[in-house]
Amino acid sequence: MSMGLLTELSSFTELCARLPAAGRHVVAAYDAETVTVYQAYRPAIAEFAVAHGVFGGEFSFSRMSWIKPGFLWMMYRSGWATKEGQERVLAVRLTRAGFDRILSEAVESSFHSETYGTRENWERRLRESDVRLQWDPDHDPHGRPLERRAIQLGLRGETLACYGRDWVRGIEDVTPFVHAQHELLLRDGVDALRLPVERPYPFGDPEVAERLRLTRANG
Repeated sequence: MSMGLLTELSSFTELCARLPAAGRHVVAAYDAETVTVYQAYRPAIAEFAVAHGVFGGEFSFSRMSWIKPGFLWMMYRSGWATKEGQERVLAVRLTRAGFDRILSEAVESSFHSETYGTRENWERRLRESDVRLQWDPDHDPHGRPLERRAIQLGLRGETLACYGRDWVRGIEDVTPFVHAQHELLLRDGVDALRLPVERPYPFGDPEVAERLRLTRANG
């Protein structure tokens, strides 16, 4: 089975030891130039993306599309690639410059006065931004919620077009890997899993980190 983008793997125990147990963190697999995010689609969309290296075909650029940097969050959301319309899980490698732009433009889907001041300001920012941000409970391999929050980002408009066509550096259908790991989980438990190595994503701009309400490393 080809590993492709998922070449660096670790056990679930090692992953837990590496990651913060609580708080809001952007957790992802990344290197000096790229970040890997996940999406789940029906077969037609996935097959076009893998064949062409960009999104198109039945993929809609007129709707909001959500990306998830966390592998286990994607497994929870897609039911390990078993839910209808999410049968194919894609690992999408995009430029860090593109990912940083997405984060810099993100506006939370819910109002927080410490970030936006007034509800009117938040509503204006929502209208003007192409990026939605949601903090949801991260989940363990069995789908149980954790104290740590996971980020998902909804893209639309020009930002979605750039993501789907310009910032992509690789798209791989990792569904066989997902199914294999799910079988191991059901048969042998979490200790048998081999999961993508993820780390808290570094932020060069403290203003962006504050606007996203990230938890500081020192707690």
